[in-house]
Amino acid sequence: MNLSNMSLTELRDLEEKTRREIKKRESEEITRAREEIHLIAQKLGVPLKDILGVQGKTKSGKVANHFQHPDNGSLQWSGRGRKPGWIKEWLASGQQLEALRT
Repeated sequence: MNLSNMSLTELRDLEEKTRREIKKRESEEITRAREEIHLIAQKLGVPLKDILGVQGKTKSGKVANHFQHPDNGSLQWSGRGRKPGWIKEWLASGQQLEALRT
């Protein structure tokens, strides 16, 4: 294939086709690698997470709650992200956040 004889439109089309093919092949290789890893884990009779050394947080990314309302235990907050309304009210009333720490 002589790229010098191709028009700009043809070159861009080729570039896009090449990107798609690379993405497809990468995906296929990752799928094959996962299948091989799963087979190895099955042969050894061990959980996949032990082979991969997965520890700590769950996949969902959930973290433990660190603050709890003193009167309503169902109101909890991890301390991450936006403060819930009940925390804002607590602080607005002059109370300290540390008083809610679990």
